[in-house]
Amino acid sequence: MARFIMLATFTDQGIAKAQDTIKRTENVKVMAKRAGVTMGETYWTLGAVDVVAVLEAPDDETMTAFSLSVAKLGNVRTQTLRAFTAAEMLKVLEKMV
Repeated sequence: MARFIMLATFTDQGIAKAQDTIKRTENVKVMAKRAGVTMGETYWTLGAVDVVAVLEAPDDETMTAFSLSVAKLGNVRTQTLRAFTAAEMLKVLEKMV
């Protein structure tokens, strides 16, 4: 499974009902499971990003579809980062020319 970090910032719609953010996150976890994505820890953060989530998906396409599904709800804008462990990064480095 590939690991991903999802960064989310509230839209006007999302911040207007900020009190529902934990409930919405629980609903997104259910969506993730249906999409074949495992949603790990979620953190609410200070600064330019409001929410950070750690996820695992079988491939980039599955994660992209899930990210679009989350954004479609209208509460957040997302940015998704592919994350590599040290072992995975070693394999990447071996391919350098």
